[in-house]
Amino acid sequence: MELIVDLLKDALMDTLKMLPFLFGAYLLMEYLEHHSSGRMERLLAASNKSGPVTGALLGCVPQCGFSVAAANLYCGHIITPGTLLAVFFSTSDEAVPLLLASPGGLPVLLRLMAWKVALGAALGLGVDAFLRSRGKLSWGRDQEAMEELCEDCHCEEQGVLRSALHHTGEIFVFLFLTTLVLGGVLEIIGEERLSMVLMEGSIFQPALAGIIGLIPNCGASVLLTRLLMDGTLSFGAALAGLSTNAGVGLLVLFRVGRRHTIRNLQLMGVLYLAAVVCGILLQTAGV
Repeated sequence: MELIVDLLKDALMDTLKMLPFLFGAYLLMEYLEHHSSGRMERLLAASNKSGPVTGALLGCVPQCGFSVAAANLYCGHIITPGTLLAVFFSTSDEAVPLLLASPGGLPVLLRLMAWKVALGAALGLGVDAFLRSRGKLSWGRDQEAMEELCEDCHCEEQGVLRSALHHTGEIFVFLFLTTLVLGGVLEIIGEERLSMVLMEGSIFQPALAGIIGLIPNCGASVLLTRLLMDGTLSFGAALAGLSTNAGVGLLVLFRVGRRHTIRNLQLMGVLYLAAVVCGILLQTAGV
């Protein structure tokens, strides 16, 4: 019973932290849906050219709220795929407060954040440039995409504020239940078993850490950070795992953009491959 209560409390607290970001993202999308102007659309389109840089900087803020907001904004065609990937790559969930609280953790944190922001921005700019060169990056507020987000919710009858609250509450419940289940699974598996899987000193560590990082729960980032500080995990492997660990941003991406599963899987694949390649290169270079 005590374990269940702890899991419920942890899931509730983790989900409550995301509420301001969720509400802010939906408020912006509802405003664009109801009151957007040509000027606003031109502004968003112009900002998308440097969006990955901004996204990488915002993503390194502690907690995974920005990754949740970015997933929603991406599904509404408000930010580009490159910006979304930049946010996901630089997000480190619980790693920031944990490293700040650890003796000698500040230099490691600064080095980690510098690499994640630089590599995340480069990844995002590269992806957008590639899509643009192929004629597949036509971005900006998309009416059809916005209507998909608002399917069956009668947003046009509720107004901006009520619509934003409706969507926020819906996703909040989904995130709470998912976080609760994942927390229970991680508790059953145990950190010791997960750390054994990571094969200390192996060149394959970044690839394995990247898989663990894909677990949409703060427990994954806590584990990776602890192993880094204990010396079990190399810096490159930790970077790989913490770069795929976009918190629950990936969960929201697949939930909100459920009609585009293939596209979402492609984005997740790019995120994973980029994180692992960067991790292996850094580990091989002894960074």
